[in-house]
Amino acid sequence: MTLTLGHFLSLGGLLFALSVIGIFLNRRNLIVLLMSIELMLLAVNTNFVAFSRYLADIDGQVFVLFILTVAAAESAIGLAILVLLFRNKSAISVDELNTLKG
Repeated sequence: MTLTLGHFLSLGGLLFALSVIGIFLNRRNLIVLLMSIELMLLAVNTNFVAFSRYLADIDGQVFVLFILTVAAAESAIGLAILVLLFRNKSAISVDELNTLKG
């Protein structure tokens, strides 16, 4: 059995749906929100690589490298903010974190 484009798109759609469900069901824990956003970016990257392979074009794979770079920077900054907020408030619940309001 060979893997076709439909298999990879189904996987990407499933990962994207799981990340949307994770965002809507759990809006209180900041770590789960960050993980859901990263899962959403992974789903998009899976689709980019699948289409790039299917069309025999390398542009999608190059674009994935840029997305992974931005996602890594986002994760590092998000976790740094999370650590600072935990040190100051001793909580990671989104409901208790209102210090970012203007």
